[in-house]
Amino acid sequence: MRRHELTDLEWELLAPYIPRAATGRPRVSDRQVINGMVYKIRTGVSWRDLPERYGPWQTVYTRFRRYALGGVFTRALQQIQAETDAAGDVDWMVQIDSTIVRAHQHAAANRQKGGINRTDEPDDHALGRSRGGLSTKIHLACDGRGRPLAILLTPGQRHDSICARPLLESIRVPRIGLGRPRCRPDQVIADKAYSSRGFRAYLRKRGIAHTIPERTDQRRHRHNRGRSGGRPPAFDREIYRRRNIVERCFNRLKSFRGIATRYEKTATSYQAAVSLASFLLWARSA
Repeated sequence: MRRHELTDLEWELLAPYIPRAATGRPRVSDRQVINGMVYKIRTGVSWRDLPERYGPWQTVYTRFRRYALGGVFTRALQQIQAETDAAGDVDWMVQIDSTIVRAHQHAAANRQKGGINRTDEPDDHALGRSRGGLSTKIHLACDGRGRPLAILLTPGQRHDSICARPLLESIRVPRIGLGRPRCRPDQVIADKAYSSRGFRAYLRKRGIAHTIPERTDQRRHRHNRGRSGGRPPAFDREIYRRRNIVERCFNRLKSFRGIATRYEKTATSYQAAVSLASFLLWARSA
């Protein structure tokens, strides 16, 4: 096994979800091609610069694109989450946060007239203008051990509070056997960007405990209203100390250079790359 390639355990976990051709001419080994995808995401090289040991770069790219459109890596991620949850090893004290990812100039080609236009691809390709320039924002929900539970991509200028509900609603950990997927955390930890009356009311309605600090302007506004301002929201500083777990999860994801900088033109491909990297984080925590 070379550096930046799948271990035997990682391949054993991923192999059942890789589609196999029943007919046709002999093709490049699935493990060889997946290793090429992992190498590309880990190092950030262009598809054309993949080492020859992974086979023709066109083959690696074509299969990656096919798997991205088919949701192969998303299903693999959900399955490893389900198996870990069935073993009782998922900490449902969930942390949410976001991070900005700069987009390389090669990722901006779709914004020109005549770019890629698919029904499953957002019109903006999850690209937008933020203070740092053209960027994408990764919204992440991770469990108490720093492993991704849900991922949401938006343009870089999108505010965190707008995406809080869609992010939590995208948590769906299937059950092994019968039963509905688990969608509700025991508790949510978030920073001040998520502090709003609407989001707190949403969490209370779903029966989810939360630890979110109140913003200074909200505290001042409540004090100015006097008794009609209501009580301050409950806040446990000891629990809030655990919020660094989501930051460490981002650090591990961004150790993949193809995640830390967006080179992919489509949101579908970039989402698949993040899902594959997230799957590896789960596999390596086993």
